[in-house]
Amino acid sequence: MKTALIQQKYYGSKTATIQKTLEMIEQTNADLVVLQELHQNEYFCQSEDTRFFDYADDYENDIAFWAEVSRTHKTVLVTSLFEKRTDGIYHNTAYVFDHGRVAGKYRKMHIPDDPGYYEKFYFTPGDLGFEPIDTSVGRLGVLICWDQWYPEAARIMALKGAQVLIYPTAIGYLECPKERFDELCEKENTPEEKQKMLDAWISVQRGHAVANGLPVITVNRVGSEKDSSGVLEGIRFWGNSFVLGPQGEFLTRAGEEETLIEVDIDLKTGAEVRKIWPFLRDRRIESYACLQKRFCDKKP
Repeated sequence: MKTALIQQKYYGSKTATIQKTLEMIEQTNADLVVLQELHQNEYFCQSEDTRFFDYADDYENDIAFWAEVSRTHKTVLVTSLFEKRTDGIYHNTAYVFDHGRVAGKYRKMHIPDDPGYYEKFYFTPGDLGFEPIDTSVGRLGVLICWDQWYPEAARIMALKGAQVLIYPTAIGYLECPKERFDELCEKENTPEEKQKMLDAWISVQRGHAVANGLPVITVNRVGSEKDSSGVLEGIRFWGNSFVLGPQGEFLTRAGEEETLIEVDIDLKTGAEVRKIWPFLRDRRIESYACLQKRFCDKKP
Protein backbone atom coordinates (compact mmCIF):
# COMPACT_ATOMS: atom_id res chain seq x y z
CA MET A 1 0.00 0.00 0.00
CA LYS A 2 1.71 3.17 -1.18
CA THR A 3 1.03 5.74 1.53
CA ALA A 4 1.53 9.52 1.60
CA LEU A 5 1.68 11.64 4.74
CA ILE A 6 1.27 15.39 4.31
CA GLN A 7 3.07 17.30 7.06
CA GLN A 8 2.46 21.00 6.55
CA LYS A 9 2.17 24.41 8.17
CA TYR A 10 -0.70 26.88 8.30
CA TYR A 11 -0.60 29.53 5.58
CA GLY A 12 -2.64 32.28 7.22
CA SER A 13 -6.03 31.36 5.78
CA LYS A 14 -8.15 28.32 5.01
CA THR A 15 -7.96 28.99 1.27
CA ALA A 16 -4.17 29.30 1.15
CA THR A 17 -3.63 26.31 3.41
CA ILE A 18 -5.92 24.05 1.38
CA GLN A 19 -4.21 25.20 -1.83
CA LYS A 20 -0.86 24.03 -0.43
CA THR A 21 -2.43 20.72 0.62
CA LEU A 22 -3.75 20.18 -2.89
CA GLU A 23 -0.36 20.97 -4.40
CA MET A 24 1.22 18.29 -2.22
CA ILE A 25 -1.49 15.75 -3.05
CA GLU A 26 -0.80 16.43 -6.73
CA GLN A 27 2.77 15.24 -6.20
CA THR A 28 1.78 11.71 -5.21
CA ASN A 29 -0.15 8.79 -6.64
CA ALA A 30 -0.46 7.06 -3.27
CA ASP A 31 -3.19 4.54 -2.53
CA LEU A 32 -3.69 6.18 0.89
CA VAL A 33 -3.19 9.87 1.74
CA VAL A 34 -3.31 11.00 5.38
CA LEU A 35 -3.68 14.64 6.43
CA GLN A 36 -2.90 16.13 9.84
CA GLU A 37 -5.37 17.12 12.56
CA LEU A 38 -7.65 20.10 11.73
CA HIS A 39 -5.65 20.62 8.55
CA GLN A 40 -7.84 23.30 6.97
CA ASN A 41 -7.18 26.05 9.52
CA GLU A 42 -4.82 27.12 12.24
CA TYR A 43 -4.90 25.14 15.46
CA PHE A 44 -7.50 27.44 17.01
CA CYS A 45 -7.76 25.62 20.35
CA GLN A 46 -4.91 27.63 21.89
CA SER A 47 -7.57 29.87 23.44
CA GLU A 48 -11.30 29.80 24.21
CA ASP A 49 -13.06 32.08 21.73
CA THR A 50 -16.61 31.56 20.43
CA ARG A 51 -15.80 33.10 17.05
CA PHE A 52 -13.91 29.96 16.10
CA PHE A 53 -17.13 27.96 16.13
CA ASP A 54 -17.89 29.70 12.82
CA TYR A 55 -15.18 27.53 11.24
CA ALA A 56 -17.61 24.61 11.40
CA ASP A 57 -20.36 26.37 9.47
CA ASP A 58 -19.05 25.03 6.14
CA TYR A 59 -18.74 21.50 7.45
CA GLU A 60 -21.02 19.89 4.86
CA ASN A 61 -19.28 21.76 2.04
CA ASP A 62 -15.94 20.57 3.41
CA ILE A 63 -17.13 16.97 3.21
CA ALA A 64 -18.17 17.41 -0.42
CA PHE A 65 -14.89 19.14 -1.26
CA TRP A 66 -12.59 16.46 0.14
CA ALA A 67 -14.75 13.70 -1.30
CA GLU A 68 -14.15 15.22 -4.72
CA VAL A 69 -10.40 15.40 -4.05
CA SER A 70 -10.45 11.71 -3.19
CA ARG A 71 -12.43 10.90 -6.35
CA THR A 72 -10.23 12.99 -8.62
CA HIS A 73 -7.01 11.46 -7.35
CA LYS A 74 -8.43 7.93 -7.10
CA THR A 75 -7.22 7.52 -3.54
CA VAL A 76 -8.30 6.79 0.00
CA LEU A 77 -8.07 10.07 1.88
CA VAL A 78 -8.04 10.55 5.67
CA THR A 79 -9.10 14.06 6.70
CA SER A 80 -9.71 15.85 10.01
CA LEU A 81 -12.67 18.25 10.02
CA PHE A 82 -14.48 20.51 12.50
CA GLU A 83 -17.97 19.01 12.58
CA LYS A 84 -21.03 21.04 13.54
CA ARG A 85 -23.66 18.56 14.60
CA THR A 86 -26.04 21.25 15.82
CA ASP A 87 -25.71 24.56 17.66
CA GLY A 88 -23.75 23.82 20.81
CA ILE A 89 -22.52 20.36 19.75
CA TYR A 90 -19.32 20.18 17.77
CA HIS A 91 -16.86 17.35 17.13
CA ASN A 92 -13.29 16.89 16.00
CA THR A 93 -14.03 14.35 13.29
CA ALA A 94 -11.90 12.29 10.93
CA TYR A 95 -13.67 11.59 7.66
CA VAL A 96 -12.32 8.82 5.43
CA PHE A 97 -13.06 9.02 1.71
CA ASP A 98 -12.57 6.13 -0.70
CA HIS A 99 -12.36 7.24 -4.35
CA GLY A 100 -15.00 9.88 -3.63
CA ARG A 101 -17.20 7.75 -1.41
CA VAL A 102 -17.58 8.39 2.32
CA ALA A 103 -16.17 5.18 3.78
CA GLY A 104 -16.73 6.20 7.39
CA LYS A 105 -15.92 8.69 10.12
CA TYR A 106 -14.49 8.76 13.63
CA ARG A 107 -15.27 11.38 16.26
CA LYS A 108 -12.38 12.09 18.61
CA MET A 109 -13.02 10.37 21.94
CA HIS A 110 -10.32 11.70 24.27
CA ILE A 111 -10.46 15.49 24.54
CA PRO A 112 -7.58 17.39 26.21
CA ASP A 113 -7.77 20.54 28.30
CA ASP A 114 -4.26 21.88 28.92
CA PRO A 115 -2.47 25.23 28.45
CA GLY A 116 -2.55 25.91 24.72
CA TYR A 117 -4.84 22.91 24.05
CA TYR A 118 -8.29 23.96 25.24
CA GLU A 119 -10.22 21.44 23.20
CA LYS A 120 -12.94 20.72 25.77
CA PHE A 121 -14.29 24.21 25.04
CA TYR A 122 -14.83 23.28 21.38
CA PHE A 123 -15.35 19.55 21.07
CA THR A 124 -17.91 17.16 22.49
CA PRO A 125 -16.38 13.72 23.07
CA GLY A 126 -17.11 11.27 20.29
CA ASP A 127 -20.04 8.88 20.52
CA LEU A 128 -19.24 6.50 17.65
CA GLY A 129 -16.87 4.34 19.67
CA PHE A 130 -13.69 2.82 18.33
CA GLU A 131 -14.79 1.32 15.02
CA PRO A 132 -12.35 0.53 12.19
CA ILE A 133 -13.29 1.84 8.76
CA ASP A 134 -13.33 -0.55 5.80
CA THR A 135 -11.78 0.84 2.62
CA SER A 136 -10.41 -0.45 -0.67
CA VAL A 137 -6.88 -0.48 0.82
CA GLY A 138 -7.80 -2.24 4.06
CA ARG A 139 -9.46 -1.82 7.44
CA LEU A 140 -8.25 1.45 8.97
CA GLY A 141 -8.17 2.12 12.71
CA VAL A 142 -8.43 5.91 12.63
CA LEU A 143 -7.93 7.82 15.90
CA ILE A 144 -7.03 11.47 16.55
CA CYS A 145 -4.16 13.13 18.45
CA TRP A 146 -4.91 12.90 22.21
CA ASP A 147 -6.16 9.36 21.55
CA GLN A 148 -2.49 8.54 20.96
CA TRP A 149 -1.81 8.33 24.68
CA TYR A 150 -4.45 5.69 25.41
CA PRO A 151 -3.54 2.02 24.87
CA GLU A 152 -7.20 1.09 25.32
CA ALA A 153 -8.17 2.90 22.10
CA ALA A 154 -5.45 1.21 20.06
CA ARG A 155 -6.25 -2.18 21.57
CA ILE A 156 -9.96 -1.99 20.80
CA MET A 157 -9.25 -0.99 17.21
CA ALA A 158 -6.92 -4.00 16.94
CA LEU A 159 -9.45 -6.36 18.51
CA LYS A 160 -12.04 -5.18 15.98
CA GLY A 161 -9.79 -6.08 13.09
CA ALA A 162 -7.97 -2.87 12.19
CA GLN A 163 -4.99 -3.58 9.94
CA VAL A 164 -3.26 -0.27 10.64
CA LEU A 165 -3.56 2.52 13.24
CA ILE A 166 -3.73 6.09 11.92
CA TYR A 167 -3.30 9.25 14.00
CA PRO A 168 -3.78 12.74 12.52
CA THR A 169 -2.31 15.00 15.20
CA ALA A 170 -1.35 18.55 16.23
CA ILE A 171 1.27 18.73 18.96
CA GLY A 172 4.28 20.88 19.66
CA TYR A 173 6.16 23.09 22.10
CA LEU A 174 4.53 26.01 23.91
CA GLU A 175 6.07 29.38 23.05
CA CYS A 176 5.69 31.92 25.84
CA PRO A 177 6.01 35.74 25.84
CA LYS A 178 9.11 36.84 27.74
CA GLU A 179 7.04 39.04 30.03
CA ARG A 180 4.95 36.01 31.02
CA PHE A 181 7.66 33.39 31.11
CA ASP A 182 6.24 31.58 34.13
CA GLU A 183 7.29 28.33 35.76
CA LEU A 184 5.29 26.19 33.31
CA CYS A 185 6.87 27.79 30.26
CA GLU A 186 10.33 27.72 31.76
CA LYS A 187 10.03 24.01 32.46
CA GLU A 188 8.61 23.12 29.07
CA ASN A 189 11.14 25.17 27.10
CA THR A 190 14.36 23.58 28.28
CA PRO A 191 16.03 21.43 25.61
CA GLU A 192 15.93 18.46 27.97
CA GLU A 193 12.21 18.75 28.61
CA LYS A 194 11.43 19.23 24.93
CA GLN A 195 13.31 16.06 24.10
CA LYS A 196 11.47 14.16 26.84
CA MET A 197 8.11 15.27 25.45
CA LEU A 198 8.99 14.29 21.89
CA ASP A 199 10.42 10.94 22.97
CA ALA A 200 7.34 10.17 25.08
CA TRP A 201 5.02 10.98 22.17
CA ILE A 202 6.91 8.66 19.84
CA SER A 203 7.50 5.93 22.41
CA VAL A 204 3.86 5.46 23.39
CA GLN A 205 2.90 4.97 19.75
CA ARG A 206 5.73 2.53 19.18
CA GLY A 207 4.22 0.64 22.09
CA HIS A 208 0.84 0.55 20.32
CA ALA A 209 2.50 -0.93 17.23
CA VAL A 210 4.34 -3.62 19.21
CA ALA A 211 1.51 -4.52 21.59
CA ASN A 212 -0.99 -4.93 18.78
CA GLY A 213 1.24 -6.15 15.96
CA LEU A 214 0.10 -3.34 13.67
CA PRO A 215 1.70 -0.63 11.54
CA VAL A 216 1.14 2.91 12.84
CA ILE A 217 0.81 6.08 10.73
CA THR A 218 1.15 9.44 12.52
CA VAL A 219 0.90 12.81 10.76
CA ASN A 220 1.69 16.00 12.72
CA ARG A 221 1.68 19.63 11.64
CA VAL A 222 4.69 21.96 11.60
CA GLY A 223 5.40 25.66 11.96
CA SER A 224 4.79 28.28 14.63
CA GLU A 225 1.22 29.49 15.15
CA LYS A 226 0.30 32.50 17.27
CA ASP A 227 -2.05 32.35 20.23
CA SER A 228 -4.78 34.84 19.30
CA SER A 229 -5.47 35.56 22.99
CA GLY A 230 -1.89 36.67 23.62
CA VAL A 231 -1.61 34.59 26.79
CA LEU A 232 1.00 32.43 25.08
CA GLU A 233 3.24 33.41 22.21
CA GLY A 234 1.88 30.33 20.47
CA ILE A 235 2.87 26.75 19.66
CA ARG A 236 5.74 25.53 17.53
CA PHE A 237 4.48 22.26 16.14
CA TRP A 238 7.27 19.72 16.08
CA GLY A 239 6.37 17.65 13.01
CA ASN A 240 8.29 14.36 13.23
CA SER A 241 5.53 12.49 11.38
CA PHE A 242 6.37 8.81 11.05
CA VAL A 243 5.29 5.35 10.00
CA LEU A 244 6.06 2.30 12.12
CA GLY A 245 6.07 -1.37 11.25
CA PRO A 246 4.27 -3.90 13.48
CA GLN A 247 7.36 -4.40 15.67
CA GLY A 248 7.70 -0.68 16.30
CA GLU A 249 10.43 -0.20 13.71
CA PHE A 250 10.59 3.09 11.82
CA LEU A 251 9.67 2.76 8.16
CA THR A 252 10.03 6.51 7.70
CA ARG A 253 10.29 9.62 9.88
CA ALA A 254 10.22 13.31 9.05
CA GLY A 255 11.89 16.27 10.74
CA GLU A 256 10.36 19.63 11.62
CA GLU A 257 10.03 20.95 8.06
CA GLU A 258 7.01 20.87 5.79
CA THR A 259 7.20 17.74 3.67
CA LEU A 260 5.40 15.06 1.71
CA ILE A 261 6.38 11.60 2.93
CA GLU A 262 5.82 8.50 0.82
CA VAL A 263 6.27 4.96 2.07
CA ASP A 264 5.12 1.47 1.13
CA ILE A 265 3.30 -0.40 3.90
CA ASP A 266 2.71 -4.13 3.75
CA LEU A 267 -0.41 -4.81 5.81
CA LYS A 268 0.33 -8.55 5.75
CA THR A 269 3.40 -8.18 7.96
CA GLY A 270 1.25 -7.64 11.05
CA ALA A 271 -0.32 -11.07 10.66
CA GLU A 272 3.12 -12.68 10.43
CA VAL A 273 4.40 -10.82 13.50
CA ARG A 274 1.39 -11.95 15.53
CA LYS A 275 2.28 -15.57 14.81
CA ILE A 276 5.64 -14.99 16.48
CA TRP A 277 4.47 -12.66 19.26
CA PRO A 278 0.90 -13.82 20.08
CA PHE A 279 0.11 -11.09 22.59
CA LEU A 280 -3.60 -11.20 21.81
CA ARG A 281 -3.72 -14.93 22.57
CA ASP A 282 -2.22 -14.52 26.04
CA ARG A 283 -4.43 -11.70 27.27
CA ARG A 284 -6.08 -12.53 30.61
CA ILE A 285 -9.41 -10.94 29.81
CA GLU A 286 -11.09 -12.40 32.91
CA SER A 287 -8.84 -10.19 35.06
CA TYR A 288 -9.29 -6.84 33.35
CA ALA A 289 -12.63 -5.68 34.82
CA CYS A 290 -10.88 -2.93 36.75
CA LEU A 291 -10.18 -1.15 33.45
CA GLN A 292 -13.84 -0.17 33.33
CA LYS A 293 -13.37 1.97 36.45
CA ARG A 294 -11.83 5.42 36.72
CA PHE A 295 -9.41 4.12 39.34
CA CYS A 296 -8.88 0.70 40.88
CA ASP A 297 -9.48 1.50 44.53
CA LYS A 298 -8.24 -0.82 47.21
CA LYS A 299 -10.87 -3.06 48.69
CA PRO A 300 -11.78 -2.26 52.30
